[in-house]
Amino acid sequence: MTELLFRDDPYLAACEARVLAVREGAVELDRTVFYPQGGGQPGDSGRLAEWRVLDARKGEAPDSVLHIVEPGAQIEPGMVLPLSIDWERRHRHMRFHTALHLLCAVVKAPVTGGRMAEDKAHLDFDIDMEKLSREEIEAGLNALVEAGIEARSRWISDAELEARPDLVRTMSVAPPRGEGRVRLLEIPGVDLQACGGTHVGNTAEIGRLAVARIRSEGKRNKRVTLVLAP
Repeated sequence: MTELLFRDDPYLAACEARVLAVREGAVELDRTVFYPQGGGQPGDSGRLAEWRVLDARKGEAPDSVLHIVEPGAQIEPGMVLPLSIDWERRHRHMRFHTALHLLCAVVKAPVTGGRMAEDKAHLDFDIDMEKLSREEIEAGLNALVEAGIEARSRWISDAELEARPDLVRTMSVAPPRGEGRVRLLEIPGVDLQACGGTHVGNTAEIGRLAVARIRSEGKRNKRVTLVLAP
């Protein structure tokens, strides 16, 4: 089991860790700042000592993270090594992930899916196309950004989540369960939902947003794609 430092401090960009296991190009550590791919958010990249970490993925066991390292890395179990994430890339993911929570609040419709990258992010909604206005969405998003609202996380039990199905907003992505507790992201007065990703601490940190496009991806999927405005 790996101590997931990003859960409590998404701004922590580096630490030291002990190597627990090495397997076919992947390294498991006793603690990590690397977010593993999941919930529509890409896995972090960075460095483990002098070697590149190309990606981070979830392992088979709960709270295990596989750090995908460059070929030829000379790493053995028991080593204590420094690790660091590509911070600018992670921070963009944090800004986009928090922006998608704002988008959930601005577009009043069930969310059927979503994904983010370094340069854009999108959510799919089960809604009629004519109800989506680029100008209204942008205005609503940027009003919430400019309001500078604190974003904070807290934990509830699996049982509490089962009793509150409204806290699961994305139909295609289930929050991580099975550990006895689930993390919520709360933007007071705006959004509250189960989410295991990394986020900025205040909506003002997202920066101004623009709707790059709105298009149909099927009968129940109307995609709204966001970018960071210049």
